[in-house]
Amino acid sequence: MGKVIEREDLKKELESLIERMPGARVVFTNGCFDIIHVGHVRYLREAKKLGDVLVVGLNTDESVSRIKPGRPINGEKERAEVLASLGMVDYVVLFPEETPYELIRYLGPHVLVKGGDWKKEQIVGSDIVPVTLSLPFEDGFSTTAIINKIRSMPA
Repeated sequence: MGKVIEREDLKKELESLIERMPGARVVFTNGCFDIIHVGHVRYLREAKKLGDVLVVGLNTDESVSRIKPGRPINGEKERAEVLASLGMVDYVVLFPEETPYELIRYLGPHVLVKGGDWKKEQIVGSDIVPVTLSLPFEDGFSTTAIINKIRSMPA
């Protein structure tokens, strides 16, 4: 079984892990991850340090387009493949909803993490996960800034 996984299979994998390793901590984060940049890599590296397994919930193309008009730049399969290639990411699971609330409820992670541009009380799922953290934001790195820079370059 690969790192890009359906939610039902992921639930079974996590249950099996907890059975084999009592006390193991599942960390969950989510996002569009449209154009992976160093800010994402540093953030995911820090998120992984918070537990034993890092699960990344990835917005499908349809859900990205609802929350970020004109996006995504890269398709969900490619975005999932890039995320799965990162050593600190254990699983990638796509979700079609605008928020990962139902996915978080279904998976039941121990730790929920978002980047520092999110206040803890704004993080979707913080009401149902035991530990919610907002990790420090990496200034100067954003997908939108990359897209704008590319758009402003001469043809």
